[in-house]
Amino acid sequence: MMKAYSLQQLADHIGARVHGDPGLEIRAVSTLARAGKGQISFLSNTKYRSQLADTSADAVILHANDLPHCPCAALVMDNPYVGFALVAQLMDTTPAAAEGISPYAVIADDAVVGQGVVIGPHAVIESGVILGDGVQVGAGCFIGKHAKVGARSKLWANVTLYHDVELGEDCLIQSGAVIGADGFGYANNKGQWVKIPQLGRVILGNRVEIGASTTIDRGALEDTILEDGVIIDNQCQIAHNVVIGAHSAMAGCSVIGGSTKIGRHCTIGGMSAITGHVEIGDNVHFTGMSMVTKGIMEPGLYSSGLPVQGNKEWRKAIANVRNLDKLGQRVRALEKKHSHDET
Repeated sequence: MMKAYSLQQLADHIGARVHGDPGLEIRAVSTLARAGKGQISFLSNTKYRSQLADTSADAVILHANDLPHCPCAALVMDNPYVGFALVAQLMDTTPAAAEGISPYAVIADDAVVGQGVVIGPHAVIESGVILGDGVQVGAGCFIGKHAKVGARSKLWANVTLYHDVELGEDCLIQSGAVIGADGFGYANNKGQWVKIPQLGRVILGNRVEIGASTTIDRGALEDTILEDGVIIDNQCQIAHNVVIGAHSAMAGCSVIGGSTKIGRHCTIGGMSAITGHVEIGDNVHFTGMSMVTKGIMEPGLYSSGLPVQGNKEWRKAIANVRNLDKLGQRVRALEKKHSHDET
């Protein structure tokens, strides 16, 4: 049975003010539309306020502005979405990546395994690996020679950490992620590609989260580095020698070219592409499908992807784009003629 928390306990945990019975017991979180007895929901976007009036939740986390519209008990705070996240963490029922150390795991004799480490079946832990206390290694993971995994980090099934990769504490790596594969480094010799050995590492700071099937390449000579608190979505590509500053976020299917540096507290929308060898400053934000071809140091919001439109309208727009050069030439010719006529 799930553990119950009083409304007051939840309020103390998330820093909220109780409206209603502080002894009310909550056992789970749910949406406004589906919540029922013993469940708590949240409202962080006023466009869903209509659902608030009809909710069957026992309590709702919300902003003070929405409290007059709430038909039940509430936890009132400035950022209800953060409150929801903290309550959801408290009531998280996600299982461990493994239980105990499986007899079917292959662990090198000189690997250092900390207290409380769990390792699933068919995982391979190579020579020189160090696993900190409380690390979870899911089934089928591969951890290469001399890799280090910090305390309480969790690797879901089939994660691959190449040799010399270092993870900080409290990291979360989703299934299928590959960290430390060779970067795309080749020299061209008269039409033939000559491979450049990738001798750097991948270093992840503390509390870094990596999505499923994301790949992070090792550095060519220096290291690929993701600083503390970075979060990367599923199916992203981060090339060799990239540096991503603390607490930046990257949404699904985005790519960063080699040797690019991303600042702190940046956000990269889904399906964006950032070219290699550029620098992005702190607090720079890209909307989805942005194509970044040069460095940007000024904080702010940037966009480049075109929203979808009907095919007929799109074809007309593209035809106009193709004619911009001719139009520019005509404008310049008219300006020149006008200037000549005035003289």
